[in-house]
Amino acid sequence: MATTYDFPSDLLAGQEELHQVRAELSALLKRLPWSVEPLDGFSDDNGWRKIERPASPGWTADEQAAVEKLRQREHELAVFVSTHRFWAEVAAADRVDARMKAKHTRDTSGEDD
Repeated sequence: MATTYDFPSDLLAGQEELHQVRAELSALLKRLPWSVEPLDGFSDDNGWRKIERPASPGWTADEQAAVEKLRQREHELAVFVSTHRFWAEVAAADRVDARMKAKHTRDTSGEDD
C-alpha cells in the first residue's frame, strides 16, 4: 500500500507556484533570442554534429529583467519548499518518497486512491 502524506496547504501552494514559475520561465526562454548580448550568427559544419545559430539581437532590458524576476522567484520558492518545516516531521527514510509525491500532487489531484 502506498504511503499518503498530509501535506500542509502552504507547502502545496508553494510547490504549485514553483511549477507555474518554472513553466513560465521555460516558455519565456524559448521565445527569447539565443544570446543575451547581440552576437553574429555562426555555423560549424566540422564538428561531430552541425551547429547553426542565426544572428542574435540580444535581449532587451525588459526581457533581462523579466528573466531575472522569474529566476529570483523560482529560487525563493525552491528554498521555501525544500526547507519547509513539514519535512522535519517525515521520517528520514520516507523523505524522498514524500518529496516526489509533493512534486506530483497536481498530477493526481483528480484521482481517488
